[in-house]
Amino acid sequence: MSESTPEKSASETLPPPSFSLLVMTFASQAMVAFGHAPNPIDGKTEVRLELARHAIDMLDILEQKTKGNLAAEEAAMIEGVLHQLRMAFVEATTGK
Repeated sequence: MSESTPEKSASETLPPPSFSLLVMTFASQAMVAFGHAPNPIDGKTEVRLELARHAIDMLDILEQKTKGNLAAEEAAMIEGVLHQLRMAFVEATTGK
């Protein structure tokens, strides 16, 4: 008989909730929407700029609503991520 390894529960495999995880979740969604990464559900790579814009807008709201309440590294992270995503959006929409 072979021994099977018990499956880990979702709480053991998921990263702990954090502000940085939330930011990176939206950033990852934008990267998939830009076509820079395959969709993890179907493996397809496609450009969907309206979804990228939505993820950027969600991060912008998060930045606005948390202003003054973040640690310096958290504020710098969201600012940097938003800058990179906005530049990628401009590039995608202007072809530059």
